[in-house]
Amino acid sequence: MFDLSSADLLDAFTAELKLCKLVPGEHVVVLAEPASRGDYVAAAFGAAKACGAHVIAATVPGGSPAPMPSTHTGAGPGLVSVLNDRAAQDLLKSADLVVDLTSEGFIHAPVQQEILRSGTRIIFVCDAPDVLIRNLPKASDKEDVLKGVDLLKSASAMHVRSAAGTDLEVQLAGAKPEFQCGFADDPGRWDHWPSTMVLCWPEISNGRIVLAPGDILLPFKEYVRDPVTLTVADGRIEDIAGGAEAHLLTTFFADAADPWGRSLSHMGWGLMRTADWFATAMYGKGDLMGMDARAFAGNFLWSTGPHPVLGRESYAHLDIAMRGCTVTVDGADVVVDGKLPA
Repeated sequence: MFDLSSADLLDAFTAELKLCKLVPGEHVVVLAEPASRGDYVAAAFGAAKACGAHVIAATVPGGSPAPMPSTHTGAGPGLVSVLNDRAAQDLLKSADLVVDLTSEGFIHAPVQQEILRSGTRIIFVCDAPDVLIRNLPKASDKEDVLKGVDLLKSASAMHVRSAAGTDLEVQLAGAKPEFQCGFADDPGRWDHWPSTMVLCWPEISNGRIVLAPGDILLPFKEYVRDPVTLTVADGRIEDIAGGAEAHLLTTFFADAADPWGRSLSHMGWGLMRTADWFATAMYGKGDLMGMDARAFAGNFLWSTGPHPVLGRESYAHLDIAMRGCTVTVDGADVVVDGKLPA
């Protein structure tokens, strides 16, 4: 039987690599591990060829030599097989574009910054096929997120509130605004397909975050069922109250035994209008990474654990996506009741 879905994947990967400004004669490395999807490797390889690039598919041993504790949630050091292999690192540094199809990637690994400093572009791809295709970015997405970045750069405070009771004041001095737009088109740029979001790394925030039923805890990929109230003082969660999810979070932080686990990390809002909030409920947990929730247009996304601006390394990394919030930056509403302004 013909696998006609491969044609859709090839079209999508070709469009994605063109957004990454791949041009004839550039060098592409498709990075995979044994658990990576073979159809993604083939689609990325074929797309690079279709763009006229030189392409190498490299498969490295996957994961860590021993299973990571479940409290190490998405903030690991990256593939040990690459971290311990100078030849593998040199291969990635020699590429103009790396298509990273590994399950963990190098998002929090210092070696990724070293690779990026060589000028290599990296696009990380880790979600279900129809999630990728539905959320294929547009060139204009970068313009939209950069408007948010520019706003944050000149602002002093962000205020987040909701009908559920959230009331959080965030100081933006030194918060280093960043973005994801779903493609890596500048030298030394890392990005994630799919994703369209604005984020920053504040140090100080105070107030109250109230998780409402239907908000999403990642990477648990679970919806909140009962309200959870988190009291935040100077950028740290001091108290957690509520039902089952409050107990889950309290236990997670205790078991992680991480000094920065309760500290707030990055926060911002999503602009991916094609995202489906209910994708988390429609797939197996191993089938998607959860970028629909993380980048959903009008969400408020905040996290705990690692904070590169402050030099904090932490494995206890949670992303929590909320709907129904109003996000104000120096008095300007960027999200109103969970909706992007028209």
